[in-house]
Amino acid sequence: MPHHVIIDGSNLATEGRTAPSLKQLNEAIDAYRSDFPTTLITVVVDATFGHRIDPKEVAEFERAIETNAFVAPPAGAVGRGDGFILSIANKAKATVLSNDSYQEFHGEYAWLFEEGRLVGGKPVPHVGWVFVYRTPVRGPVSRRSVKEQKVVDKSPRRRSPATNLTDLPAISANAPMPVPKSAPPGAVMPAPKPVAPKTVNDLMAFLSFVEHHPVGTSVEAVVDSYSSHGAYVLIGEAHGYVPLRLMGDPAPRSARDAMTLGDAVTLVVSSFDAKRRSIDLSVLSMAPDAKPAEPKKAAKKATAKAEKPAKADKPAKDAKPTKAAQEAKPEVAKKAAAKNATAKAPAAKKPAANKVPAAPVVVEVAVVQAPPAKKGAAKKVAAKPADAKPVAKKAAAPTKAAAKPTKPAKPAKA
Repeated sequence: MPHHVIIDGSNLATEGRTAPSLKQLNEAIDAYRSDFPTTLITVVVDATFGHRIDPKEVAEFERAIETNAFVAPPAGAVGRGDGFILSIANKAKATVLSNDSYQEFHGEYAWLFEEGRLVGGKPVPHVGWVFVYRTPVRGPVSRRSVKEQKVVDKSPRRRSPATNLTDLPAISANAPMPVPKSAPPGAVMPAPKPVAPKTVNDLMAFLSFVEHHPVGTSVEAVVDSYSSHGAYVLIGEAHGYVPLRLMGDPAPRSARDAMTLGDAVTLVVSSFDAKRRSIDLSVLSMAPDAKPAEPKKAAKKATAKAEKPAKADKPAKDAKPTKAAQEAKPEVAKKAAAKNATAKAPAAKKPAANKVPAAPVVVEVAVVQAPPAKKGAAKKVAAKPADAKPVAKKAAAPTKAAAKPTKPAKPAKA
């Protein structure tokens, strides 16, 4: 038997199965070592082997890769795993242990048809693994590979001046290994771990800045570096960011057009991001109108107090409504004016006792209501009738004079 064997691990692990088994591959390796203990063995598996085996075998497989018990082709290897196996066997002049015929490589590696260069093996029930020499099977793919190789042989080969090695022919079998687009059937992919957002500032530096520089305040900063969408600045121990959209209107194409590294600039705090501890700033021309919280509230209260009209005192009966009251509350002013007009209007003059003959009223009351009694009682009844008002009392006083003939009363002026 040969002194060095390259085992196609992916092929033997999948023999008689739909998915590769690391356990079956280990059994095949142990059986070959038992039959040929002096033979050097190199096990090669393809890049997808670890994703297709049982998840319980992944840890053991990774340890085998770390200890070089198994070898996997480099990422993007031309010809994939089969090409890598044949390249090793070609360099070491070793035998390949596989049940594959490698038809796509028949044109490039004609030594596959040499006696003793290809060995096959299968597990036999009640016997175990059995290994035999074999000859590659030819087919349409093999004939096409040989034809393409003849065309390549006729063309002049390029040599590398550094290594003096002949470049590999560009045939279809040397295409890059495809990258799997989905996980193998039955594979359980671990859930991605949540990634914490990257913080810009130290916690204490960020909290100190937020406490002393609310949104809308001006700060002095030094331009530290550029980015694709803005510039980073230093404000003491805190790091700030000025995006392009806050550098001007219209925004500049790059931060280099608006700022120079190392320059001291006056900026305005635009916003904060607590999760990332980032501070966004803007130039003065793009600064927000916001001001610190307390001055804003005080200004608001002062403005509201100035705009709110003062309560007008109740006007006196003879006082005119003030101009401020008329402007502040038209309805109140109108009512006050009406009230003042009513107060100003001269009350109707009561007829004098000696001019207006009120005798009939008094006489009627005296005659009808007063019984023939003492004079004092009659006077009391006449002076305070039940339904009489104070006006009647004044009018009843000159009853004696009314009995006397008086001059005719002059008509009252209109």
